[in-house]
Amino acid sequence: MKLPSTNEALFSVKSFAAAMLALYIATSIGLPRPFWALMTAYIVAAPFAGPTRSKAVYRFGGTLLGALATVIIVPLFANSPELLSLALALWVGGCLYVSLLDRTPRSYFLMLAGYTAGLIAFPAVNEPGTIFDIALARVEEILLGITCATLVHSLVFPQGFGPVMLARLDHALRDAQDWIADALAPGGATKSALDRRKLAGDITELRTMAVHLPFDTSHLRWTANAIRALQERLAAMVPLLSAIEDRLLALRDFSALDESSRWRTLLADITAWAGARRDQMPASTPAMLHSAIDALTPSAPRHADWRELLEINLAARLRALVDVCVEANALRSYIGQGAVGALPAAARALPGIKPQALHLDRGMALVSALAAIIATLAGCAFWILSGWPAGAAVPMMAAIMSCFFATQDDPAPFIKAFLKWTVYSVPLSAFYLLAVIPAIHSFEMFVLACAPFLLPLGVFIARPATFVKTMPFVFAIGGTLALQDTNTADAASFINATLAQLAGLALAALVISVFRSVSAGWTARRLLRAGWGELARMGAGQRVPSMPEFSTRMVDRIALLTPRLAMAGLEPELGAADVLVDLRIGLNMTQLLAVRHELGRSQAALWALLERLSQHFEARPGIDPQEDAHLLASIDNALRSVSAAGPSDARRDALAALTGIRRDMFPEALPYQASPLLEKEIR
Repeated sequence: MKLPSTNEALFSVKSFAAAMLALYIATSIGLPRPFWALMTAYIVAAPFAGPTRSKAVYRFGGTLLGALATVIIVPLFANSPELLSLALALWVGGCLYVSLLDRTPRSYFLMLAGYTAGLIAFPAVNEPGTIFDIALARVEEILLGITCATLVHSLVFPQGFGPVMLARLDHALRDAQDWIADALAPGGATKSALDRRKLAGDITELRTMAVHLPFDTSHLRWTANAIRALQERLAAMVPLLSAIEDRLLALRDFSALDESSRWRTLLADITAWAGARRDQMPASTPAMLHSAIDALTPSAPRHADWRELLEINLAARLRALVDVCVEANALRSYIGQGAVGALPAAARALPGIKPQALHLDRGMALVSALAAIIATLAGCAFWILSGWPAGAAVPMMAAIMSCFFATQDDPAPFIKAFLKWTVYSVPLSAFYLLAVIPAIHSFEMFVLACAPFLLPLGVFIARPATFVKTMPFVFAIGGTLALQDTNTADAASFINATLAQLAGLALAALVISVFRSVSAGWTARRLLRAGWGELARMGAGQRVPSMPEFSTRMVDRIALLTPRLAMAGLEPELGAADVLVDLRIGLNMTQLLAVRHELGRSQAALWALLERLSQHFEARPGIDPQEDAHLLASIDNALRSVSAAGPSDARRDALAALTGIRRDMFPEALPYQASPLLEKEIR
C-alpha cells in the first residue's frame, strides 16, 4: 500500500480535527443531532470540489435554501402524502435541472438545495408541527460543521489557492508554447493531437478553478478579470494553431516552404520568440514579426492562385497568433503583479466577468431532472404502500443518488459502486453504533475511538484513485450516526435503517438505468449535432455570436468530446467528425459576417454561400456528394467575387476567411482556379 504523502496526511489530520471540534461544540450547546456537524465538517473539506471557503459558502447557501423549501412545503401538504411526495420530488428535480445548466462548482449550491429538502423532510413527515425546529437544527448543525472546517483548514497550515491557480496558468501557457513549437516545426506537427487535448483540458480546468477566485483571501482575487481574459486568449490559440498547421501542410504540398527560406526563417523566429521567457522578450519583437509577415503576404491580385490565397490565409493567422501571444503575456504579467498587491491600471480597465459561453445541454438536464423526480416518487410510493416506518430513507437516498452523479453519461455504474461500498461499510457502522459509542462516556475516548477509521479515510479521500471508493464509507458511517439516535440505537432499528438506505440506493440505480443511462457515443453524437446546429443558425443569420464566445464554446465542446470519442471507439459517424475543423469554419463564418457590409457587390455571393453552409450543417451528419459539389462551387464563386473587389482590409480578411473555409471543408479538392475563362486560355 502506498504510504501517505505529507499533503495527504496533513489534509487527513485537519479534516479529523475539524470534525472533532464540530462534534464537541454541537454536544456542548445541545444540538439534537451532533453527528450532522461532525459529518459536515469532515465532508465539506473533501478535495476535488474547490477550496474550502467556496464550498462552505455553496454548502451553507444550498442547505439554507433547502431548509426554507422544507418549511414551506411540508406544512402545506402535511395531510396529503401523495401531494407532499410530488412537491418534494418536483423541488428535487427542478433544483437539479437548474444546477446542471451551470457547469461550474457553483452548481452544487442548487443541487444541495434540492436533496437537502428531502434529507430534512422525509424523516420528519410524521411530525409536521416540528418541521421548523427540525429544519433550524439541521441548518445550525451544518453551519457549525462548515464553520469548523473552514477555520481549521484556513488557520492550521493553510494551503492558499493563489499559488495553485498561478501554477495552473503557467502550465497552460507552457502547453500553448509546446503546441506553437510543434505546429511551426520544419517537418510539421508531430504531436498535434496531444497538444490540442492538453490545451483544451487546461482551458476547461482554468475556467472551473476561476469560479473560486471571489472566495480567495489573497490579492489574486482582484485579478479575476485578467484571468478570464487570459482564458479567452488561450481559447483563441486553439483554432489559430490548428489552422496554421493545416495551411503549412498545404503549402508543403506546393513545396512553397521549401522554396522560400524567408518563410522558414519567419516560422523559426516566431517559435523562438513565443518560447522565450516573458522577461526575455524585447518589446520591439512583435512589431518586427508583423513587418516580416506583411513582407511575405502576397498582394492578392484579382486572379490570385490557390497558393497565394493559402499564403494570405497563413499570414493572417500568424499575425493573429503573434497578437494573441502578446496579449497573453501581458495578461500573465498583470496577474503576477496583482498577486502581490500591485495590480496595474490597465488590468483594472479590463471588462468585468460575464457568464462563460459554455456548452449547455438543456435536453439532458431535463432528462436527468425527470429521472430524479421518478426515482423520488417511486421511493415515496414504496414507502407509503409498504407502511415501513424506516422507509423514509428510500426516497431520501434515491433523491440524493439521482443528483450526485447526474453529470455522468451513465450514472448507474457509479450508483452501483456506491451501493457496493456502502454494503461493505455496514459491519463497521454497526460496530461503532452498537458497540463502541454506547461504551464511551467521555469526549476524549470518543476521539480515540474515531481516529482509527477517520484518519485513514482522510488519506484515501485525498487520493483521486481511491476517492470514489472511500466516500461511500464516509457517507454510510457518518450518515448512520447522524440519522439515528445513538442514545437509543438497537440492532433492530439499525437493520431497518440500513436496509432502507440500501433499498434507496438500489432503487436509484434501477430508475437511472431505465430512464437516464446513455453511452459515451450517444453523448458524443449529441455534442457534434449541437455544434452543427449552431453553425447552421450562424449561416442563416439567426444568431451570430462574437468570436470569443463561439471560440470558448467550441473549445469547451472539444474538451468534452475528447474523452468520449476515446470511449466510444471508431464509430463511422464519430471517426469522421472533427470539432476543431468545425470551430475553424465557424470562426471564418463569423469573420465573413463581420466584414460583409464593406464588400459592396460581393455581398450577394457571400449570402448565397452562407445559405448553402447553413443547409450543409443542418443536413449533417448526412453527406450528399452533389450538394457538396454545389457548395464547393459556391465557395469558389465567392472567392472570385471578393477578389474582384477593390483593395481593402475587409477584402483581405474575407479572402483569408473564404480560403480557410474551402481548405477546411474540402481539403482533398483540386486547387482553386481564379477564373474558368483564364484556365481555358492557359490551356
